[in-house]
Amino acid sequence: MIFLKSDDEIELLRESNQIVAKTLAEVAKLIKPGVTTAQLDKIAEEFIRDNGGVPGFLGYHGYPNTLCTSVNEQVVHGIPSDKVILQDGDIVSVDCGVFKNDFHGDSAYTFCVGEVKPEIVALLKATKESLYKGIENAIEGKRLGDLGNAIQTYCEERGYSVVREMIGHGVGRKLHEAPEVPNYGKKGNGIMLKSGMTIAIEPMINMGSRNLVFEKDGWTTRTIDRKPSAHFEHSVVVRKGKADILSTFEYIEQVLGNKAI
Repeated sequence: MIFLKSDDEIELLRESNQIVAKTLAEVAKLIKPGVTTAQLDKIAEEFIRDNGGVPGFLGYHGYPNTLCTSVNEQVVHGIPSDKVILQDGDIVSVDCGVFKNDFHGDSAYTFCVGEVKPEIVALLKATKESLYKGIENAIEGKRLGDLGNAIQTYCEERGYSVVREMIGHGVGRKLHEAPEVPNYGKKGNGIMLKSGMTIAIEPMINMGSRNLVFEKDGWTTRTIDRKPSAHFEHSVVVRKGKADILSTFEYIEQVLGNKAI
């Protein structure tokens, strides 16, 4: 069942998503060569709790941490660890969830660590831009296939591949609600979007093959050819004419300045 949210519920969702956005900005301050992903996770959990939230991922189906930190060829659901030390030239997708006032926030950003190769930066930029192409189609009267097709077309025209197994989702009182939100599709296909739907749109785009491998930890996914993968995510409200973005990259961009993607 797809739940349409009231204006009051949407504002509670916005509050959770703004904490996510500010948490990702706190993480952005730390990202540099030599830092472990466990250090990022610790800062995120402390910041979320200090701001009246609860980490939305921690304990979700047994997930052990606050953040998902996926480095280089890891696509999503990388588990933070003291053993994962960020290196110059790495990229790291940081996915974060916050639960507050009975509603979930969910957003992700892929960061550069030190000096990253131009062709990898280009992948990140295209992935982020494809997110906004999807958001442009998150309006009443469009269909989910229109949204997915916009992301898929934008990325494939640039020579990248779209992950199929991992997709976006509805977001609300549960972290993952209906509908599923693929990053691929055919125009005119899929369910009709209605004002008040709240969805997390999250393109996961690979430099090489779209095919994935699931690692032995039961969570981490990586590209089968070990080429880099990028991931950006916003939670949005479907509206008439223009989607309402509940999360924001504004705080991250303030931290990163001219180094923002």
